[in-house]
Amino acid sequence: MQAMRQEDVWSYYNMTKDEKFREQLIESYLPLVKHVVSRMAISLPPYLDYQDLVSFGIFGLIQAIERYDSSRGIKFETYAYRRIRGSIIDEIKKMNWLPDSVRRKAKILQNAYEELQKSLGRTVKDEDICNYLKISMEELNDLYMQASYANVVSLEDMFNVDIVQRDRLNPEIIIEKDEAKKILSQAIERLPAQEKLVITLYYYEELTLKEISEVLKLSQARISQLHTKAIMRLRGSLSRKRDVFR
Repeated sequence: MQAMRQEDVWSYYNMTKDEKFREQLIESYLPLVKHVVSRMAISLPPYLDYQDLVSFGIFGLIQAIERYDSSRGIKFETYAYRRIRGSIIDEIKKMNWLPDSVRRKAKILQNAYEELQKSLGRTVKDEDICNYLKISMEELNDLYMQASYANVVSLEDMFNVDIVQRDRLNPEIIIEKDEAKKILSQAIERLPAQEKLVITLYYYEELTLKEISEVLKLSQARISQLHTKAIMRLRGSLSRKRDVFR
């Protein structure tokens, strides 16, 4: 028996809301959920269970399928990606897996970047952070790793206006968001070479943590660290636009 075309499955589901067609859609978009989980690994600790994360993502996929409106002219994969990712983040937060002490350390590190970039007027080096916080390089590297786990919200959340809400936003807010995107792009151009490369491969080429590790021949832990440093550096540069990048 010939398999139904994807557009036919969507058509029948939209007409009937039959669970059978919904299950077919869930199964066909499961690779998208797994792709999102693989990409989020760059800011998640390895001890979080992969299958649990996939299950969290499926919740978001189901919501996306049930709420998707093709008349908006938005591709389903684009719409679903943010719903899947948002669902995973929401469930992770419910787990309360990150100690308050780690969150405080991440905040201290972020503040250090912001203060130093204001006072130095140049790219902040690891040595600057060590001197400012009065810690060793080894302690700083450990702090970067812990901070990456506190940084579930990433550049994607700083960079995108929610496409679903965009048409409901005040035009002035849309203009401000577009201006913020331009400022962010300029800040990315000023990143140190390795950090800029990680940002480019992750957000523009959409490679996973594992793929970036293989391309750059660096450990996944090192890639995660570079990503964290880049995000903190960008947030420091953009602190004056804090109301936009929230």
